[in-house]
Amino acid sequence: MITLNAMSHITYFEPWLNFKTSIVRQLAFVVASPNIIAQVPTDLTIKHAFQLHPDHFWQQLYLQYEPRLQQLDQDPSELIHFLTQLKSTRLGLRFEYLMWFWLKDHTFHHLKLLGHSIQIFQGQQTLGEIDFLILNQHTSQIEHWEVALKYYLAEANFQLQHWYGLNRQDTLLRKLTHFTEKQFQFKSVQSHEIQQRFTILKGQLYYPTARFPTQTHSWVNHFRRLGRWGRVIPQQNYHALTRQEWICPDLLQSTCTTKWWTNGLYKQENQQEFYMYRQPNMLDIPVRKM
Repeated sequence: MITLNAMSHITYFEPWLNFKTSIVRQLAFVVASPNIIAQVPTDLTIKHAFQLHPDHFWQQLYLQYEPRLQQLDQDPSELIHFLTQLKSTRLGLRFEYLMWFWLKDHTFHHLKLLGHSIQIFQGQQTLGEIDFLILNQHTSQIEHWEVALKYYLAEANFQLQHWYGLNRQDTLLRKLTHFTEKQFQFKSVQSHEIQQRFTILKGQLYYPTARFPTQTHSWVNHFRRLGRWGRVIPQQNYHALTRQEWICPDLLQSTCTTKWWTNGLYKQENQQEFYMYRQPNMLDIPVRKM
């Protein structure tokens, strides 16, 4: 366990806030932000082992890529054109395409992209799909990367099984189990032996405002800003974030101060504080007797 008191002195590495163009801010977030978990939880049953990159890995890659991001901030047309391939509005796919764009920019890093979205077959049966196959030119090893953008809300006693996505079938435990049991099962692909397996799991974790803890589990990454969630409208001024702003808020406030609240992600005005609002369940609302 780690106390949140110690977190009050953290200076977050958030260079994506330095860019003016929305899509470039999102790309900078994809590269620079740390994973939402700092390590593989010890209570996860491991079938096929995988790793997480340390925070300094992403910081170093961002610094190498910063000149390119500055160039794109002046003229994002190449990035915008690349994303026209994406026909879905799903944030997870947008995140994956931004990661793909960066990996293809091989001049700025030591990672040679060997393949993206590679389907694995056994006869007529599809066994699975690999997000990215990479040659690490520093280690000369072949790496399999699985990437995901996730937003999980803590409930109950904050144990691994009680972190829920907006779809309650999607839990942090279920996602990590899927990685270790299914997605990292492959030993080789396209005549390449896989030597390293990495999960890239970015996004944000949220604790309930009403029960914000005094300490958190060691696997929670405290160098990624934690959010809050609740069913009560806060007293401070917040504005709703558009769907794409869940990756990174625009430089200028995109919506008016919220008066009418619906399920979604909100940002406190002039602060980097995030609140996931969930409407109260009807069963939670006391019935007034007539």
